[in-house]
Amino acid sequence: MHPPSTAEALFVPPSGLRRPEILAPAGSHESFAAALASGADAVYLGLAEGFNARGRSTAFRLEDLPSLVHRAHRAKVKLYLTLNTLIFESELELLERVLEGVIRSGVDALIIQDPATALLAGRLSNEVRLHASTQMTVSSAEGAQFAATLGIERVVLPRELSAHEIALFTRDSDLEAEVFVHGALCMAWSGQCLTSEAFSERSANRGQCSQACRMPYDAIVDGKKLDTGDVRYLLSPQDLAAHEALPQLIEAGIASLKIEGRYKGPAYVATAVDSWSHWREAVLRGVTDQDRVRLEADVLRTQLTFSRGGSIGFLKGDNHQELVVGDSPKHRGLALGTVKRVQGQRVEVTLNANLSASTRKLIRPGSGVKFELVGRGAAEREPENAPGGPIFGVRFIEGPHGNGGRGGGEALELTFGRPGPDLSRVRSLDEVRLTGDPEIGRDTERRLLKAPLGRIPLELRVSGSAGQRLVVEAQAEGVRRLGARVATRAALALCDTGDGLGAPLLEDKLGALGGTPFFLAHLSAEQVGPGLHIPVSELKQLRRELVSALESELEEAPVLSHEGGSVAELRAELTRSNSERGGVPALVPLCRTEEQLEAVIAAGLPLGSEVELDWMEMVGLTRAVARAKGAGLRVTLATVRVQKPGEEAYDRRIAGLKPDGVLARHWGAVMHFSEGTRRGDDQQRDDEQEANRTTQAQRATSAESPGGPRLALHGDFSLNVTNSITALHLLKFGLETVTASHDLNREQLLDLLLRVPRGRVAVTLHHHISTFHNSHCVYAHLLSDGADYRSCGRPCEEHRLALADYAGHQHPVVVDVSCRNTVFNAQAQSAAPLVPKLLELGVRRYRVEFVWESGEEVARTLAAYQKLLRGEISAATALLAARVHERYGLTTLRGGKR
Repeated sequence: MHPPSTAEALFVPPSGLRRPEILAPAGSHESFAAALASGADAVYLGLAEGFNARGRSTAFRLEDLPSLVHRAHRAKVKLYLTLNTLIFESELELLERVLEGVIRSGVDALIIQDPATALLAGRLSNEVRLHASTQMTVSSAEGAQFAATLGIERVVLPRELSAHEIALFTRDSDLEAEVFVHGALCMAWSGQCLTSEAFSERSANRGQCSQACRMPYDAIVDGKKLDTGDVRYLLSPQDLAAHEALPQLIEAGIASLKIEGRYKGPAYVATAVDSWSHWREAVLRGVTDQDRVRLEADVLRTQLTFSRGGSIGFLKGDNHQELVVGDSPKHRGLALGTVKRVQGQRVEVTLNANLSASTRKLIRPGSGVKFELVGRGAAEREPENAPGGPIFGVRFIEGPHGNGGRGGGEALELTFGRPGPDLSRVRSLDEVRLTGDPEIGRDTERRLLKAPLGRIPLELRVSGSAGQRLVVEAQAEGVRRLGARVATRAALALCDTGDGLGAPLLEDKLGALGGTPFFLAHLSAEQVGPGLHIPVSELKQLRRELVSALESELEEAPVLSHEGGSVAELRAELTRSNSERGGVPALVPLCRTEEQLEAVIAAGLPLGSEVELDWMEMVGLTRAVARAKGAGLRVTLATVRVQKPGEEAYDRRIAGLKPDGVLARHWGAVMHFSEGTRRGDDQQRDDEQEANRTTQAQRATSAESPGGPRLALHGDFSLNVTNSITALHLLKFGLETVTASHDLNREQLLDLLLRVPRGRVAVTLHHHISTFHNSHCVYAHLLSDGADYRSCGRPCEEHRLALADYAGHQHPVVVDVSCRNTVFNAQAQSAAPLVPKLLELGVRRYRVEFVWESGEEVARTLAAYQKLLRGEISAATALLAARVHERYGLTTLRGGKR
């Protein structure tokens, strides 16, 4: 019998705890092979054909998928495909063709962002599994209810959730949960970052992130630059290395532990998978001191392949003082100490007092070192140009307690070759960091030379009697359950001598599975009669036939249940359930301050006009609602941008203020307000899910209750509506309108409007695009010592903070009621030139958003757009009057480029 290694062994967790899979990234064929060789349970990758949130990850093509799936399944590894971008109207037919090929390839799941992708995939095959990408921003159990209407089975939860909040999600939702535990952290909530679009005319929601969070910024507080010293990268978080949170995640029932890094190399993948597979087994069986020593060594190896510094992220909750260090956005490796002196090609280093023995062992010739320059000007300290190179020689210097130079001293001397690092730039107290170990690369290369075979456990049941054929029934637990039944050609005969066919002989001949995906885990021979004989050649042939049958089953792929025409049919079906909306075109101003609201009231809008309110605190919002209603305005209240588990009370409080409408910004709000919340109904909803629910669409179209008429529900841009399938599906939930996504350019917006009933799409006519939406609070980080809202002293209530970029543009930072930050683009943009065409296509709702504008600016802007809608002035005149540059979405119409 051939037992598996420890990493491959089947393991049943104690106390019924779930054994979460380890999910590895692959952006290249080498990284894919490293994931298989290192024993990941699943691997995820994207396609060069597009719809891939890592647009530069183009190593894999649709035609490669069947062979990749086969390789993965032979190694007992699942393959998940990322189709995790927003889809434009003109791409729906292409998406359908790609989905057909993807489903035929047999991938184990699709990771998707756009609801349209889920709806089309589910229509093509009822066997395909769907996972909601973190880009979809499903962040609460209420939001998961929306995902379930798309056929989603698993949610990749946002990185901003704590372990406690994740446990609330798994308690309240039937969907599986996948959690990022390793790799780069995004500063903004995934799917809600519009920075690349605003600053670079690229879209992160289309796989073209420009990493603006890794750029330097100046903090402008109340109009004055704040001195932040060497801390210049104010939005660049450390990387995630959340090993210490694993017990809590396992206790919460997490299905998958996800490693970020599709742009990383094979050594990164191998070391990350190692660290998590070793630690997972330790936690499940009970951690020993030896496990902790191994974990330290494993984590050090991961930090040498790539790390901006290890962090628990948000898994312990908000800590605004720890997430961002701000010194460098680049690979930093391991901190060794500080420079004591430089002499020629030698550098004497004072080691950090807490430097571990494991780290000391890694300081050896060939390892990489870099020097982070402290207290320099911005140009000299540019991390990209930090001096560094491979070590040629290492000498530990004996400390005051004496170690004889055996590696335990408090200082060391590093020698570099020629050419080597520019040590003329290095001076005393500069930081010294270990950045690489060539042995890690060599170890990865050795792994890749070995095929990942013998991973799938095989159980055999053998039966037979004299005069009958020998029968073998097999069960294998691979990516999915496999089964086969084979029999010898010849009949069994009684043997003249010996014990005949016993379990040892059968295990030896049937279990010789080298070079195959299988290993013999168990063989039962109780049903083989005594004293029987069959030629060994028959047993070998039986084994070959068994392996062939099982491998054929491994290659089976799901069958398309519907081929072709799905886009047109689905759009037609959804359109039939949604009617047009008429009415007079109207401006809908969105206000964030009392001064702005007063300007709107004084602007002379038509009787019964609507105002949207987006306040940072509830007390002031209560006053604002009363003031607006008293002035004869209809009031629509904006929800928070995202909803975390435990934040359902925000929506109940909004309902309790008795607004006329709600601007839903997250999936949870769509479900909350479409499930029967009525004006004046502030009663708390039951936390437990109903056992037998009617469909969401039925609830969305139900009659009015005695509690009053339904609130007018509008979907905001943050729902990321870029195509008619998504728009029409959302409208089924009782929304009056959906707001077109800011990812659309002019042509894409018009395509959408042509396919959705007139009057059901709202357009943001004027706004400062919301770039970052962060759980990390820049106010607390820079203006207090507090870790979160309980200890920060709320500097956001006393100050205004903006972030100045390299060009000097000052981007306002606004805090919402949940203490999350939104960074707005310094420059407002306008779709004024589109208004004639939008009117022609039936757009009736035109939002005008304000951030820090004064009352005078609000009045001037509204007056210009009122005249534009009435046809009294041209778009060019409106732009001049509103003092705004002309732009819509990703396409600059004329001028106005940064």
